[in-house]
Amino acid sequence: MVSYDTGTARCARLALLLAGVGARCRRLLAADSCPGGPLEALVRGGAPAAVAGAAARLLRETVPDLLAKLEGIGWRWLVPADAEYPERLRSTADPPLGLFVRGRLAAGPAVAIVGSRAATPYGRQVARLLGEQLGRAGVVVVSGMARGVDACAHEGALAAGGPTWAVWGSGPDQIYPPEHGRLAEAIAAAGALLSEYPPGTPPRRHHFPERNRLIAGLADATVVVEAAAGSGALGTARQAVEEGREVFAVPGGIFSELSVGPNTLLRLGARPLLTACDVLEVVAPGAARAVDPKAGRPDDGWLLARLPAGTARTVDELAAEASVALPVLLPELLQLELAGVVERLPDGRFARRSGNGAS
Repeated sequence: MVSYDTGTARCARLALLLAGVGARCRRLLAADSCPGGPLEALVRGGAPAAVAGAAARLLRETVPDLLAKLEGIGWRWLVPADAEYPERLRSTADPPLGLFVRGRLAAGPAVAIVGSRAATPYGRQVARLLGEQLGRAGVVVVSGMARGVDACAHEGALAAGGPTWAVWGSGPDQIYPPEHGRLAEAIAAAGALLSEYPPGTPPRRHHFPERNRLIAGLADATVVVEAAAGSGALGTARQAVEEGREVFAVPGGIFSELSVGPNTLLRLGARPLLTACDVLEVVAPGAARAVDPKAGRPDDGWLLARLPAGTARTVDELAAEASVALPVLLPELLQLELAGVVERLPDGRFARRSGNGAS
């Protein structure tokens, strides 16, 4: 079999992707350190000769046109040998054959923010605030551009002028969900869009667990904001643990189905996240000192206005009325409680103490 120079080896990896090789072949390539190209590596590793043969045909007949098409839509094909290829992915158990990328892959620490598509106002506020604070600290926010938590995390990073990466479960020419076209353009301008699927690949259910391993692999730490039992976000957390990366979870109400996931992770040993500083202390300690953990929190005047004398509110009610995240609200309530301004009732609601009525 012929030998391949660096350029042809890159093309051969793309041909193997088009041939539909799976995780076993990807691992063979990642483990092979002998001279020669990817096709030789598969044969040495015991892969069926038919796979290498199909890839060889695609290499001749399809890959050149596909690379031209990618260039025409602003995407490029990166492989592990490229300097721009994300270093964190090189050490993962199941690295992709390569990545289709549009935008710039900034160096530096990265944090994945994942969670439910059907996020509550609380979850959306947490994701947006966390994305904004991480973006302000210069940390890359990694997510999947899905509805709910993902989109809010990207939007927060963009609002702060920070870098953000969106990993797709579809091909470069298949924006999903379709209503996120403008968001995709903004992400490409400020950060990067990434996919391991070739053009023309629609989003399929089994793509998203595969996509989630890349989200976990691209980040130094993963934060789960909201997730029901069995959520794909929990799969991302599991992948992060398997790769030796830190996992954080945002505490939620015990009666919320979307808090079952993060609360379970906390019980299993995940780190609690109450402010962006919690994760910054791990991935970028210097940046943590520059972030105001009170940014985005309500002031006492707003809280007291929501607790007129003779009334009581649950924490969830207070948070929902102004879309304020619980990790943001709870410390403020605690300060008022310690100051004797409010009290926690036996049923868990909060009310003003006698003598602290509204003036």
